Amino acid sequence: MDSFYIIGKVTGLDTGWIYLIHHQTEIADSVRLDHGFFKFNGKADTAEYCGIQLNEKSRSFFLENGKLSMLVKNDSINDALISGTPAQDEYNQFQDQYSKTISAKMDFIEKLYKEAVHKKDKKTCDSLDKIYDVLEGEKKQLVVEYAKSNPESTIAAFEIYSNFLYDFRVGQLDSAYSMLDPSVRNSYFGKKIQNTILSAKRTEIGSPAPEFSGKDESGKLIKLSSFKGKYVLIDFWASWCGPCRRENPAVVKAYNQFHSKGLNILGVSLDDTRADWLAAIKKDSLNWTQVSDLKGWKSDAADLYGVKGIPMNYLIDKNGVIIAKGLRGEDLESKLAEMLH
Repeated sequence: MDSFYIIGKVTGLDTGWIYLIHHQTEIADSVRLDHGFFKFNGKADTAEYCGIQLNEKSRSFFLENGKLSMLVKNDSINDALISGTPAQDEYNQFQDQYSKTISAKMDFIEKLYKEAVHKKDKKTCDSLDKIYDVLEGEKKQLVVEYAKSNPESTIAAFEIYSNFLYDFRVGQLDSAYSMLDPSVRNSYFGKKIQNTILSAKRTEIGSPAPEFSGKDESGKLIKLSSFKGKYVLIDFWASWCGPCRRENPAVVKAYNQFHSKGLNILGVSLDDTRADWLAAIKKDSLNWTQVSDLKGWKSDAADLYGVKGIPMNYLIDKNGVIIAKGLRGEDLESKLAEMLH
């Protein structure tokens, strides 16, 4: 079959609009519900990661040529039943048989963590962080094993890319990538993995920090190289990022403690709205150099450094060499104390 056909039904809703979101191309299509029924059709060159959206809630799936059926609950699109094509059926199988148990545990830990943050229970937060890290490591290993057993799978490439976005070992990701069949390595997600590896290698500890520039709050162009001869923490963040805003007090504390000893910070915001960016700088007392091209996740600096999740930072020595990265809370403080005693 050289076309795709999506036939769907929304329970509990007769009218309204439903949207097909092509994540990889950022193109959207829409149709009006007819007594709860809907259909989309078109052509797909290859299996494509998409989303179905209703009432501002969405569920992701894989679209390819063939017939795909959807049963969507109006009040719970996350539980929509989507099946019918090889890629989507494999995606369902992976989620149900491989990752469901670990993902449920990670979601539970995340819920407990948010409760602990609300209660300002730092000891519990630290303990839950460690548990989450262990589970995250288990899931990454599960994905590696899946790729080893299914080297020709688009789903394997997608899961590698999704699970190695943040806080990964380059060697482990490189090894997982090499397990994939050449045809998969040349696919959309295969190329995404390759770019992630190349970016990570550019910013490995011991490598010269890649040069970039950005405009500060007044519009002045600031270059990273202007900090040469000084210790500088490149701090990627955004006003809309909850974890970033929660981490900011620790960064402020580190700056106040170590600035007189030689620490400088270059904040790089992934905001896309100037007013929100400036308001967050003021509210969080980020009294150091800040730059942003206001492109959100399309930030040139974030792309250069391969930043896939924030907060993220890189500590640069006086020679412009990366000596640490991904430092948070007490780890940031102890590393700075080691370098700037």
